[in-house]
Amino acid sequence: MLWTVLILLIIASILIGVGNLDFKSLVSLDETALLLLFKSRIPRTISIIFTGVGMSVSGIIMQQLSRNKFVSPSTAATLDSAKFGVLIAMLLFVGSSIFVKMAISFVVALVGTFLFMRFVGKIKAKNILLIPLIGIVFGTIIDALTTFIAYRYNVIQSLSSYFVGDFSLIIEGRYEMLYLIVPLVIIAYIYAYRFSLAGMGEDFSKNLGLSYKKTVVIGLVIVALMTSSVLVTVGSIPFLGLIVPNIVTMYRGDMLKKNLIDTALFGSIFLLFTDIIGRVIIYPYEVPIGLTIGVLGSVIFIILLVRKTVYGK
Repeated sequence: MLWTVLILLIIASILIGVGNLDFKSLVSLDETALLLLFKSRIPRTISIIFTGVGMSVSGIIMQQLSRNKFVSPSTAATLDSAKFGVLIAMLLFVGSSIFVKMAISFVVALVGTFLFMRFVGKIKAKNILLIPLIGIVFGTIIDALTTFIAYRYNVIQSLSSYFVGDFSLIIEGRYEMLYLIVPLVIIAYIYAYRFSLAGMGEDFSKNLGLSYKKTVVIGLVIVALMTSSVLVTVGSIPFLGLIVPNIVTMYRGDMLKKNLIDTALFGSIFLLFTDIIGRVIIYPYEVPIGLTIGVLGSVIFIILLVRKTVYGK
């Protein structure tokens, strides 16, 4: 069923837009229609799919490792740290390529996520809401520092494109960095059982012969790479890594390897659906995906908070 819905949404995503593109023009091999298809619509759709996969898989990995259903790149300072890394690249490496921005963003995102995980390890009371609240506060501090420095050096306008996700500018040659998500998802699938064991605690996983620290490092590297590649390509996509894994685990249970593919598919479906809404709600204008999913995601996040007793404390 998920595959069917995904295929239908892919077709809708390719056909919907301001430019005239329909089956008739494609069958007749209209030059303008083919140019629009291969230069804009297909790259945009592929980038939406890969972004949905990357952020959703990142979320379920973080939730497994932290043993908390409300932890994700957007509530664990990973996304905010990645933005700070982009700012560093803009200031220290003026005119740098997207690869350099992604590399620096990845390093800073990894450091920020490690710091968050250290905070989590120091907390005695594992309240289900306390941990993400700490992550949100930590991320807000990083975000405030990023904004202050950007304002101080007059690059706030250049940085603003990374604060709100937007697929409208995605064309051929500007999304290929997202292909990095494919091997990362494969690695995540291979290590899925190890992530599940690591999520049971350091002592328990060590008793089973698992290298706990190595497994956590691999998981956080995957999360940081996915987050930074999405950020430098399409911008910030909040809440996706939080709500999609929660919805999937509500119906499929907590086995990571069993849920990984469904999480990736549902993440793509959810993001495609949200993007289509943003394109048609004020047609022919477009609402940025970061704003659309931020509104929907915040509503779903509140619902999940209300239902927190389902997951325990």
